[in-house]
Amino acid sequence: MTKDLTQGKITPQLIHFTIPLILGNLFQLTYNAVDSIIVGQFVGKDALAAVGTSNPITTLIILFLNGLCMGASILMGTQYGAKDNSTLQRQISTTFLSGLAFSTFVMLLCIILAKPILMLIQVDDSILSMSTEYLRIIFCGLVFTFLYNFYASTLRALGDSSTPLYFLIISSVLNILGDLFFVIVLKWGSSGCAISTVISECLCCLFCGMYIKKKIPILCLKKKWLVFDSALLKQTISYSWASAMQQATVQLGKIGIQAIVNTMGVSIMAAFTVVNRIDDFAYTPEQNIGHAMTAFMAQNRGAGKKDRMKKGFLSGLTLEFIYGIFIFLVCFFFARPLMKMFVNNEDVIRHGVAYLRLISIMYILPAFTNGIQGYFRGIGDLKITLLSSFVNMGVRVAATIPLVFVLSMQIEALPLSYLAGWIGMLVVEIPLLIKSYRSMQA
Repeated sequence: MTKDLTQGKITPQLIHFTIPLILGNLFQLTYNAVDSIIVGQFVGKDALAAVGTSNPITTLIILFLNGLCMGASILMGTQYGAKDNSTLQRQISTTFLSGLAFSTFVMLLCIILAKPILMLIQVDDSILSMSTEYLRIIFCGLVFTFLYNFYASTLRALGDSSTPLYFLIISSVLNILGDLFFVIVLKWGSSGCAISTVISECLCCLFCGMYIKKKIPILCLKKKWLVFDSALLKQTISYSWASAMQQATVQLGKIGIQAIVNTMGVSIMAAFTVVNRIDDFAYTPEQNIGHAMTAFMAQNRGAGKKDRMKKGFLSGLTLEFIYGIFIFLVCFFFARPLMKMFVNNEDVIRHGVAYLRLISIMYILPAFTNGIQGYFRGIGDLKITLLSSFVNMGVRVAATIPLVFVLSMQIEALPLSYLAGWIGMLVVEIPLLIKSYRSMQA
């Protein structure tokens, strides 16, 4: 159900909007983690490393598509807050048509280039063939990935963060059942996990589209789904491209780190894979609070309520801080049990525990950076989010190289480089935030 965020108590609204986002992402991460757990427990560490080394690449493409949808949703939220339904409907149809064409093109290109991309990031020859097959199957589902993210981003722009959750739950359950069938029963290894993921994405997208058609009147466009507004497309590209590049920049940095990790041996590659899965669960709520802030800021910006925007930003930062402290305590004190959920190899567990405990200490920093990013996205200043993300990842990769290749550090070099990246990000963001916040008071 759509919801007007321009009136009512702010903190409860942010919490109610954020909870379905968190649960949705946790379910999505769950079926990603299930791939790793099932492969790690029933196939072996080579297959686990193959899934893990492919994950940054698939995530890069998915986040790029999600960034396109997120940029368009900022415009939708502003139009919805301004009660401009005619422009909103043209915005929705234009985003749908252009995104469908673009995601199809990206899907075909990625299938062709899967093996060269894996070779570029120095994937070990022993798992190259396995990784290539896994990656190509995952890429076959990119159109479904776009469609789901389009539906979800549109609903969130209209204040509905709950409906996308229900379909992700269904998708997660289907994916887990598919993993059990394709990997354990049919013994198709990592490829079975990929097939299960694509099927579950397809069904999730289908169910979401059917629900919108029946239950969301403002999105029942019928023939208007084919309306293409070139003027709106230009504005959409301006927002979406910056948002997509910001998402892609983050993942490109992770791929750069993955390429360095790939030189450390299969055990550290496997440990890195597992900790990334855990880190995704830990980090996602911080991102979701930022996304809730974006939707809140966009609607109130459209309604011209500057005072409410400022109060929403401060409420969001408070929620980010509280969660950052909580997740540090969980990941630091339960690092070993969390690692053992994924893998039994003691060498992999040892590396993973060292990495997870170090990075957990730093979770308070991305809590603040995500809140600030949510603010700038909500006011439509996406160039700042792109710049700060570029600084974060650039510093992170630049710091990892001497730590690993000069000081001969192993997996513990990674959280130290992340610390440098987050500090660099805050150095860029805070002066710009102060300037923007003061201009809002004028």
